[in-house]
Amino acid sequence: MGAVIAAILVGAATGWWTRSPWAMVLAPVTFMLVFELARMRVDGPTVDGIRLDGLYGVMALVAGRGVDAVLILLPMMVGASHGAALARRRRGPGQVEPRPHLVRRTGLGIATVAVLALLAGLLRPASTTPVVDADGDPIPGSIAELVDVPIGGHDQSIMLRGVSADMPVLLYLEGGPGGTGIGRIRNSGENLEQSFVVATWDQRGTGKSYDALEPAVTLTLDQMVQDTIAVTAYLRERFDEDKIYLVGSSWGTVIGTLAVQRSPELFHAYVGTGQMVDPFATDRLMYAESIADADARGDTGTADTLRAMGPPPYDDTLDYPVAIASNPRWMNFDHGADYHADSEYPMSLFVSEYALIEQLRGMAAIAETYAVLYPQLSEIDFRSQVTRLDVPVYLVQGRHEAAGRGTLADEWFELLSAPRKEYVSFDRSGHTPPYDEPGRFADLMSGVRAATEGEP
Repeated sequence: MGAVIAAILVGAATGWWTRSPWAMVLAPVTFMLVFELARMRVDGPTVDGIRLDGLYGVMALVAGRGVDAVLILLPMMVGASHGAALARRRRGPGQVEPRPHLVRRTGLGIATVAVLALLAGLLRPASTTPVVDADGDPIPGSIAELVDVPIGGHDQSIMLRGVSADMPVLLYLEGGPGGTGIGRIRNSGENLEQSFVVATWDQRGTGKSYDALEPAVTLTLDQMVQDTIAVTAYLRERFDEDKIYLVGSSWGTVIGTLAVQRSPELFHAYVGTGQMVDPFATDRLMYAESIADADARGDTGTADTLRAMGPPPYDDTLDYPVAIASNPRWMNFDHGADYHADSEYPMSLFVSEYALIEQLRGMAAIAETYAVLYPQLSEIDFRSQVTRLDVPVYLVQGRHEAAGRGTLADEWFELLSAPRKEYVSFDRSGHTPPYDEPGRFADLMSGVRAATEGEP
């Protein structure tokens, strides 16, 4: 909000000073040049050199500079135009200001309305609706909150929802790094709310916690594990629970597994979905799988692109989505009957739990946080580093999971020692069973609760 108002004022001052319509160009171009020069020393996929050679480069451009243009350049242009017009109207007696051309006036009117709408949108507070019964009435004793909690020296956001605040607590760790699970769980987690207080944490640098990214030098894998344990401590104290349930998805399984290994006494059970074991080995397997699939489909363009890139790891993190997310087979399958397409990015960002600025910055947060954290996972291999967990372990894998992930998860599960371990396969799921088959996942979690709640 402050940046938008400042941009309007700077534009208006420039227009007043120049008394020329050219202020609409002068002010934003000058700002853009200064801004680009100032951040040349900053690294990150949304501020690096522009890449238009693929979908993810375009997405980084839109999520970064595109959002900046909406928040800064458009308000500055509108302010400059109004400032120049106001200055010209204050000319001395006898000086007549020519009436602006109809097209120009119409364009300025539309742009002004757009900026006013932007300001109104930025004023809209984020909120989560009450948990309601079949008649749409709030359920007594239920909980529906968005809270900011000081974690690791930064305020980080958590969504809390459940039909009763007295139920066991489930902490959900979204994938990424950089993903935000609040919108995804909001769209697909209603059944979970019947058996748990579902705590969906936007990790540092993600979603509603996007502004906690800096200083990026302190955003480390170890810090993320410490943050997971700190969030767990908050939930245990807030809800007077000795232990909670921990569910990790994809990247969330990395920090979840390490948190359980470090502090098993805090958790009833660990549930891994889309379990990661050795991320960099998975990348190489998925790269090879993508080439083989492209060859089989006769998609020579994709196959040639991948071969030209070479196998991972990559210096530019924008190459990873091309190498490990370009295989259509990993998404083109029959999901569960209760699958919600709006649980996928970017549609999952358009829920009331996010303020407008969080919606606009959501995809940029994924790219920026991924670029900081993902290279730190090069030494992770749970097959040698985590061969025992002192809590019940449930692995929930989709039948349509990429072989590069599933094979390593199977190997780890066979090696793992735990008080109880169970491997569950979801026939109509891929990498994200909680979203691909949300009802079935909620039923499974009810079973996990029944099997473990009374255990010491």
